[in-house]
Amino acid sequence: MTYKIGNRVEGLVTGIQPYGAFVKLDENTQGLIHISELEHKYVKNITDFVQVGQKVKVVILDIDEYSQKISLSIRALHDSPVHPFAKRKKTPRYGRRTGSDFEPIDQKLDQWIRDALKELKDKGH
Repeated sequence: MTYKIGNRVEGLVTGIQPYGAFVKLDENTQGLIHISELEHKYVKNITDFVQVGQKVKVVILDIDEYSQKISLSIRALHDSPVHPFAKRKKTPRYGRRTGSDFEPIDQKLDQWIRDALKELKDKGH
């Protein structure tokens, strides 16, 4: 069978290492589910999620064109329970808001000059 990125396939878990689980897709093809691709949450122990001999449904994330290594994911089959930016602190994109509107400089320049001259005059310069 010819595999392509994005294919959803079923395979058999053939081995487990601390970094991921090896999955046999067919007689000649094997892929790896990295530990980070098992669940949307932190995974401490891979065997809490998959066991050798277990059939699993996976998505093909990547196929290295030179080594033909296939990266697989179970996590990609499920929606994330929480949006990754949901807990981000909301801060203005460009620092503190100053209250000045976005207007062309030439509309503000005359007022800025008048204000600066008045400030200099008030200081006695």
